[in-house]
Amino acid sequence: MSVSKTSILVLDCAEPVELAEFYAKLLGGEIRTACDPDFVEVVGGDGVHLAIRRDHGYAPPSWPRPDDSQQAHLRIVVAYGDMDAAEREAITLGAMPVDTKDNNGRRDERVYADPAGHSFTLAVWAERSEQEGA
Repeated sequence: MSVSKTSILVLDCAEPVELAEFYAKLLGGEIRTACDPDFVEVVGGDGVHLAIRRDHGYAPPSWPRPDDSQQAHLRIVVAYGDMDAAEREAITLGAMPVDTKDNNGRRDERVYADPAGHSFTLAVWAERSEQEGA
């Protein structure tokens, strides 16, 4: 019997409440805090479970890195046809465009930095049958 587990992506930043507010609004989740003010969770919105942790010595990641690979990023999947609206929403909430060439196709993917500098992508979700035919 396997032990039940939940995986949570944890992002480090200088101001966890502010970053949690950004992601809660962007992902349609709610903010949960406990007794530790340096650790905040965002949950809800179709399975979202993200945590934000204060790092007192935080320095934003750089992307792209010419000399090594990207460490990690959050991929947010949107329906085909919703990309432009998702992009407007992300930027309105404080996301900074990094690589947002407009593909307008079923493989559209756009890269942003959140208010603390972490990269994330908005990407179109294509059904497997659509991918095979494309």
